[in-house]
Amino acid sequence: MERLLRRIQTSPINFRWILSFAVLMVFAPAVYGPTAYAQGTKEDYERSKNYYRRHQDKVYRIRFEPNWIGDAQDKFSYRIQTASGAYEYVFVDAKSRTREFAFDHELLAKQLAELSGKSVRSKTMSLNLSFADSLESVRFRFAGSDYEFDRGEQKLSKVDQSISRAGAEGLTPQSLIARSRDNGSRTPIRFDNRLDETLSIYWVTRDGNYQSYGEVAGGKNETLSTYSGHAWLLRNRSGEPIASFVASEDVEQAVIDEKTPKPKRSFRNRYRGRGRSNLVSPDDKWRVSFEFSNVRLTNIQDESTRLLTDTGTDRDSYGGRVWWAPDSSAFVVMQTKQEDQREVRIVDSSPDDSVHPRLISFSYTKPGDELDQPRPVLFAAKNDWEPQVIENERFSNPFAIRELDWHQDSKSFSFLYNQRGHQVYRLIRVDAQTATPSVIIDESPETFVCYSQKSFLKRLDDTNEAIWMSERSGWNHLYLIDTETGSIKNPITSGEWVVREVERVDTDARQIWLSVSGIEPGQDPYYLHLIRINFDGTDLVRLTEGDGTHRWRFSPDNRYLIDSYSRVDMPAVTILRDANTGEQLVELERGNMDALLETGWQPPERFVAKGRDGETDIYGVIVRPTHFDPDKTYPVLEAIYAGPHSAFVPKSFGLQGSLYEMAELGFIVVKIDGMGTSHRSKAFHDVCWKNLGDSGFPDRIAWIKAASEDRPEMDLSRVGIWGGSAGGQSAMRALIAHGDFYHAAVADCGCHDNRVDKIWWNEQWMGWPIGPHYAEQSNVTQAHKVQGDLMLIWGELDRNVDPASTMQVIDALVKANVDFEQLVMPGQGHGAAGHPYAKRRQADFFIRKLWNREPRSE
Repeated sequence: MERLLRRIQTSPINFRWILSFAVLMVFAPAVYGPTAYAQGTKEDYERSKNYYRRHQDKVYRIRFEPNWIGDAQDKFSYRIQTASGAYEYVFVDAKSRTREFAFDHELLAKQLAELSGKSVRSKTMSLNLSFADSLESVRFRFAGSDYEFDRGEQKLSKVDQSISRAGAEGLTPQSLIARSRDNGSRTPIRFDNRLDETLSIYWVTRDGNYQSYGEVAGGKNETLSTYSGHAWLLRNRSGEPIASFVASEDVEQAVIDEKTPKPKRSFRNRYRGRGRSNLVSPDDKWRVSFEFSNVRLTNIQDESTRLLTDTGTDRDSYGGRVWWAPDSSAFVVMQTKQEDQREVRIVDSSPDDSVHPRLISFSYTKPGDELDQPRPVLFAAKNDWEPQVIENERFSNPFAIRELDWHQDSKSFSFLYNQRGHQVYRLIRVDAQTATPSVIIDESPETFVCYSQKSFLKRLDDTNEAIWMSERSGWNHLYLIDTETGSIKNPITSGEWVVREVERVDTDARQIWLSVSGIEPGQDPYYLHLIRINFDGTDLVRLTEGDGTHRWRFSPDNRYLIDSYSRVDMPAVTILRDANTGEQLVELERGNMDALLETGWQPPERFVAKGRDGETDIYGVIVRPTHFDPDKTYPVLEAIYAGPHSAFVPKSFGLQGSLYEMAELGFIVVKIDGMGTSHRSKAFHDVCWKNLGDSGFPDRIAWIKAASEDRPEMDLSRVGIWGGSAGGQSAMRALIAHGDFYHAAVADCGCHDNRVDKIWWNEQWMGWPIGPHYAEQSNVTQAHKVQGDLMLIWGELDRNVDPASTMQVIDALVKANVDFEQLVMPGQGHGAAGHPYAKRRQADFFIRKLWNREPRSE
């Protein structure tokens, strides 16, 4: 308007017409709404739909797979993408702290072209290198032939395939069983089994668990879809590890033959308790079995057998796992009083194989339901294997009993007791001689124990100690516990920062490696760092450095650390470090996003503002459309997920597709972590206790208002919000409790009433027994308070959140005569709004409600 008035003042032509047009423009927004910017056009939808295609693969020098060389494990090579279709091959010597080209790229390309008779460009060669142990030569496969390049003589030669080293034509076998790292690009992996036996295929998760993916027969191939950085293990029928590979986007073949080295089990574990279970005793003399809900013991030597119990029934049964004492003198099983399981029924209205709907039923326990009651029973040889039921006064109301294990001296066993309601969390020890239980460690906070995310136990039987995770100080830390007395010997970690995960424990050196956040002053408190510290809390060593959130991988022998850190506004910087001291040895790569910026893309803006108390920093990001015009104003859309189990604002570099796809339609998009989410102080987290309806909204609204103060493009007269699952619950809650600020909301598959959703998630934060606060914070009971425009999306086959949760909201809205929109997605499960049709309908809704115009997606 200011520009228009200046034109009126300076232009002598048709002044009256221009003045009339200016007056019209002044009043146009009141009459027509904010339609002058013509958002919701076909071009906007195309930009949103093709966001990834336009921006993917335009950031370089950020990802690589190190191939460690030789027994010394202090040298490695890797291939790094430097531009579109361009690569460099790098050789790193950790001991000498050097990084250099693995070979003369121009020279090798020239010789390779001569020998192969094919056109070869030095920058686009795609090779999988395999260094000789002497490092004097490097081999690779190209166009069906094997080659060897002598690094000293700088000469390339063909290699007789009959003497070619096994594995040179494909992925490098790992010497230790690898674990998956965060997802890279999707890529195939082809297992070429050249052995005579069938091998089982397992995906190895980040936590070291195995998930079966079928088999590959001897002499056959099997191709799977995976991601770069995902680890795979092949085992024979006896369970023996045969080969381990890490998928790469560069090479898909994984060869397994007689020369493939068998991987060893890595001693770097994320401990979740030992919990050994075996039907056969350690001395191979006894075997336990279960017969009609009772316990049978068999002497393996003479096959004599005996039924040890006769009181087991279908509803009060012995069964499941068997825990043997190390010296085979006793074992423990669970006797479980079973309750009826709730079943949820959903309708597949449009199955692919029939014109008739299909009813589907499945077990689904909800808050307040009766739970099975497990109780350990001891069988000891000294008592002629008679059952001894453990007196359960100290663990009488279990939500779960887990991590049961015998101590090494066989004199006692212990287990974790998580009491219903999650306000009592104990380590219980049972004396094997008397069957008497005692409490070793007791957590009884006023609010809740975050057992699903902040629990760690490592028994140190040799010294009668345990490493224990607790928020008793107000921050999540580790403690060294004397298991004889239950007293704290010392905090292992302390301070106004949090332990996020235990990475590795070295009991011999009495040292522990930890993923932590908030430890670096001046940095975002959610950024991950790696530290090492002694069991007695001394000698804390920061092993990562740099303003960003860190990811790391250790060398196979754990002596070196490849540390990669990034921010939402900075691609990864990768450093090789000493894994014991954290000292930087050599900078490996520094990400380059120039090609991405040339498309018009700009990274998310990091923003910090004070929360509801005027003191606590609240962190979030602001995302603008790639065609952002600073002279325009835009509606604000918040992407919300306020689940207390974690925090959700992105911290590492990426395209952040879900945020930008919505922004491309003409919105300023924000994402915020308010109070009640995790990874900060206990007080910050406790806001969620019996209070999920809060969803951190007082902090979110304060943050958005603070951001808009010097960002005039953010129009707070048009604010929308969307989310799925718990985010769907929060999105609708925004219009119930804060309809004066939020004007439109899309709730996808929302758990709108915490009494109707899954038990573990809801009782952990809302408590037990079910109190009036459940109803008070239900979107169903509060539906009549909705202000603004609401759209509900749900999938009829949702097994995560009972679809009845949304239908009950709809029933309440109808009874209250509140208008809303609904989209039911046949054949879709949880997260139905991710379907292309639903995504388009969600976009249409916000265009209509916040831009006040009819969308033109086609």
